[in-house]
Amino acid sequence: MSLDNIQLSPLLVEKLYSKALVDLNTAKAETENKPASAFNWLGKNKKNILIVVNEPEAAYLQDADLQLLLGILTACKLSSTEDIALLNFYTNKEADYASLNSALNPSTIILFGVEPAALDFPLHFPHFQLQAYNGQHYLSAPALKELATNVALKKQLWLSLQKHFK
Repeated sequence: MSLDNIQLSPLLVEKLYSKALVDLNTAKAETENKPASAFNWLGKNKKNILIVVNEPEAAYLQDADLQLLLGILTACKLSSTEDIALLNFYTNKEADYASLNSALNPSTIILFGVEPAALDFPLHFPHFQLQAYNGQHYLSAPALKELATNVALKKQLWLSLQKHFK
């Protein structure tokens, strides 16, 4: 009999391993207590600012659009990785107003290239109109790609952001 072919009876295995290395009941309870978020976002969301984009060609944003967004956030005195949550609607199609509120608890929601109706918002508002509702502030704007090439649109966005982030 070689050591590679030892077969133990179930009774012997039970006696050898009477004390489990991992308590399966505790491990199961811990995983049940931590609900997994259905969404993937970038950032720590410390200031409860949700930025929603619609980018089919990247996980969150393409480099040029990310640079523009970082410039906007810096001008608003926000830290990109600390203060906001960046969510790509294209990769989170199940996102809607109610589920985003429960998952991220945003005080401000900024939409770039995403219409409020796509997220089942309870109200509709035009681009660049700062809208207050339900203790939150909303702002809708064209996609970052469009803003990058249109100075007039950038100015409109900046005026709206200045009103909010005084």
